[in-house]
Amino acid sequence: MSTPTPIRAQSVLDLIKNRRTYYQLNKELTISKERIQEIVKEALREVPSSFNSQPNRVIVLFDAEHDKFWNLAEEVLRTVVPPENWEPTGKKLAMFKAGAATILFFEDQNTVDQMAAKFPIFADKMPIWALQSDAMLQFTIWVALEAEGLGANLQHYNPIVDSKVAQEWNVPTNWRLNAQLVIGGRAAPPGEKTYIPDEERFRVFGA
Repeated sequence: MSTPTPIRAQSVLDLIKNRRTYYQLNKELTISKERIQEIVKEALREVPSSFNSQPNRVIVLFDAEHDKFWNLAEEVLRTVVPPENWEPTGKKLAMFKAGAATILFFEDQNTVDQMAAKFPIFADKMPIWALQSDAMLQFTIWVALEAEGLGANLQHYNPIVDSKVAQEWNVPTNWRLNAQLVIGGRAAPPGEKTYIPDEERFRVFGA
């Protein structure tokens, strides 16, 4: 087995610091669809999970399939949002649809249930740990794609779109949708990022 090439911590931290939420996107990809798929698949392989259970699942939607997802989201939301309140919701959905692709993040409930049965002492923690792994995957892909010059924003239109998604893309019943990462070209700068003081959220002992 080859030894991994050393990477300085600051290089990783710089990528994390440069990650931002880009709401204004367009359909101009800075890298190929093939490269995006490679990044997603490599992240799927390498992101950790409890007991190496690997519960994460992903579907990537490009072009017309991406548009279809946001059309389905609009179809569902129009049944629950009153017409007089529709305008802000419609604008948000149009903003997401303006992007080039959507990455759907799922967790395999069969895997979670199997791990709970295998390790009953941790049964109540398995769903939490699966979500933590999925969150790491979302963030890893987000950072990696932004490092390639793309913009992205993370959305959560589950569970209201779940049944439509399952029907349209033949999603296994044991896959539970957790989040949607919208990606595309950067059509406008991100908003200002603010921070609460370190003193309010960090403590150290013994240093």
